[in-house]
Amino acid sequence: MKVTVFGGTGYIGGYLVDELLDKGHHPVLLVRPESRHKVRHPEHCTLVDGDIASPDSIRTALSGVDAAIYNIGILREFPNNGVTFEALHFEGARRAMDAAKEAGVRRFLLMSANGVKADGTGYQRTKYMAEQHLESTGLDWTVFRPSVLFGDPRGQMEFATQLYRDIVRSPLPAPLFYGGLLPFKAGEFRMSPVHVKDVASVFVKALEMPDTTRQIFPLCGPASLSWKQIIKTIAAAAGTTKLALPAPALLLKGLASALDQFDFFPITRDQLTMLMEGNTCDGHNGFHSFDLEPTRFDTTTLSYLLKEDQTA
Repeated sequence: MKVTVFGGTGYIGGYLVDELLDKGHHPVLLVRPESRHKVRHPEHCTLVDGDIASPDSIRTALSGVDAAIYNIGILREFPNNGVTFEALHFEGARRAMDAAKEAGVRRFLLMSANGVKADGTGYQRTKYMAEQHLESTGLDWTVFRPSVLFGDPRGQMEFATQLYRDIVRSPLPAPLFYGGLLPFKAGEFRMSPVHVKDVASVFVKALEMPDTTRQIFPLCGPASLSWKQIIKTIAAAAGTTKLALPAPALLLKGLASALDQFDFFPITRDQLTMLMEGNTCDGHNGFHSFDLEPTRFDTTTLSYLLKEDQTA
């Protein structure tokens, strides 16, 4: 099967390409010239120069393929460079969906995110808007909503590695965020980190499972872990320990509001809001539909952090 991947050169995209090739598919990637060096196994892929802002590039990338995956996403905006949630999560996705329909490419998979909603942060709202548009197209769509992803970053940005660099390796105590004025339940909000290989696996499985069309699948790891447990596990995986102290989220939100336009500041106000909301699957976990037992978030599966410790 020829499969177009929009967003095939980043962290998740690389694993999608690996899984597609492993299962005998042929990836077609829309690639900006400056990102060509990031393509995994370029000799086994078809590369189309262009970007998601160009309707002509999108049409070329969709020509003669059997399915499409939209996997473009960002965690923070840089409006001065045209890097916004609206442009990449929604407008780019809408162009790709409409072009797929026009080209007769019926199968369309969307990488969304757990916790998306119409009245959420800019990140959540634009992901939700893309879902809504896809449902209106009449395509044979499937939406995946993963929790936070972990796994060997292979030179890209990744959840556990970023926390290790910004928090565990910092000389400052790890912040156990809490809402309100008193440190009740500091660091107790919960997440279910999900392995990137597991997510790539269900995407590719879904291509050949017609019964997964017109469905939304939350994807979470097997355990619901508190922020406190996550920091402790990351530190242990890197062969260290970390002091953690309560930290008022209100104070950091104020700082983030003033500084999140600068990439040196490690977290944005919206990211902190989503962090405090937690990120777990309530009841249904989509992996069950694909007969896949998700990977645990523990010191063994985080062993790649030992490489980070050696380069510190």
